[in-house]
Amino acid sequence: MERTPRSWLARGAALLALTFLLFAHAAFAAAKKSEVDVEPGKACIKCHLKESPGIVAEWKKSGHNKKKTVDCYDCHAAHQGDKGAYEHHGEFITTIVTPKACASCHKKEVEQQQRSHHAKAGQILASLDNLLGEVIGGPAAVNAGCRQCHGGIVQVDDHGKPTPQTWPNTGIGRINIDGTLGSCSACHARHSFSAAQARTPDTCGKCHLGPDHPQIEIYNESKHGILYRANVDEMKLNAKKWVAGVDYTAAPTCATCHMGATRKQAVTHDVGERISWTLRPAISTKLNMIRLSNGDEFDQPEGKVLPKVGDEVKGAKVTEVLTWDQRRKLMEDVCVACHSQGLVDGHYKQFDDLVNLYNDKFAKPIAAVMKELQDKGYTTASPFDEKIEWTWYEIWHHEGRRARHGASMNGPDYTWWHGMYEVAQRTYFDWIPELKEVVRKKDGNEKFADELLAKYFKPIDGHDWYFNGMSRDAIEKVRKGYEERYGKDTLK
Repeated sequence: MERTPRSWLARGAALLALTFLLFAHAAFAAAKKSEVDVEPGKACIKCHLKESPGIVAEWKKSGHNKKKTVDCYDCHAAHQGDKGAYEHHGEFITTIVTPKACASCHKKEVEQQQRSHHAKAGQILASLDNLLGEVIGGPAAVNAGCRQCHGGIVQVDDHGKPTPQTWPNTGIGRINIDGTLGSCSACHARHSFSAAQARTPDTCGKCHLGPDHPQIEIYNESKHGILYRANVDEMKLNAKKWVAGVDYTAAPTCATCHMGATRKQAVTHDVGERISWTLRPAISTKLNMIRLSNGDEFDQPEGKVLPKVGDEVKGAKVTEVLTWDQRRKLMEDVCVACHSQGLVDGHYKQFDDLVNLYNDKFAKPIAAVMKELQDKGYTTASPFDEKIEWTWYEIWHHEGRRARHGASMNGPDYTWWHGMYEVAQRTYFDWIPELKEVVRKKDGNEKFADELLAKYFKPIDGHDWYFNGMSRDAIEKVRKGYEERYGKDTLK
């Protein structure tokens, strides 16, 4: 039988009515579910207004409160039997809010964060750095120091409360009781969880400072940092949409370059995505990024054969390969929001040249000498039991990092005076004398030390002055410049 327009209308009306009923039922179910959480949340607020009013005041300023959807209980609620759960005024709650809880609303952000360098910061627990803290310093120094930035393993007692040895801790790579990594409140401080606060350089500067990675000091020295301080009122840090070169143009912050949106890229919580060099180890390498089907990712140094998408690696399938060059282009995309491509190319040329200078002139030859010393029994296999090992550690871990980071972020003083100057000074006047002493102690002479220097240092043009002295032309150039500035015969 042919269907008339009237019959189609009738069917459509019935379908529309059924759809409305289904949506109404779903809405009723959601409202009923939310009502279960409303009363405990109200009770939390009422009590904490008396017990800890600052917490409630910060929450009231937050987007969580403004949306009228997220209160204390939504984040701290737990089930009986959960690890870290305990009964509190008739409800089961947990003190420790992990990324898993945040993912119920911020799924994409947490997925990016879980695979990132930040989430893996707790892996310092098994590193050479942590050996310094745990053994040479002491566990108390590690708890109050290292783990407050890197994160530590959070433990709970028999009552579900976090232990005072492991809590409080908002370390960026905190190892949580539910297996998740990190702490969102490391950047979005409790209980306002402000995006503006996370976008300021000072937030990153809580951990990225000091003798071994002074990024905040370098940023403050740079033109970027100067412009930020002068124009902070123009930065629109509270804006929901925060696109570099569109919503703000005064200056970038750390978040701009490493996480922020551009006209082509969305915001990312994978902070290493745009980094093409690693500046952390003794010798820098360029890094390719391998992403896996299990949500994890890892860096693979330039020169190693890259897997292909679909290959099985580390128990999972490769889903994406970002080469170091592709990662650099992602960062360059941020730069060109405010700069010409020519300026960006010039910056990377100068940066690359500095890293290669540090690598080739100092790091690689010193590392090769240190290996020969150990292989041939001049030093022991134990780290830090000889002075020369401390000196080498500080050359790469302190001065060398400062030089490399200075060049990466336009900090000239950190590149030279706090960086390459100190690398050179400690190499020539600390490390080389200690090398000769180590050899003399075993052999009774310095012959092997001289052979190592001739093998690894002498072929490098930059060390010629050390072996043969400065040329007459070089000395006269220095003398002329000095006397032009300070007067005739002032340099003798």
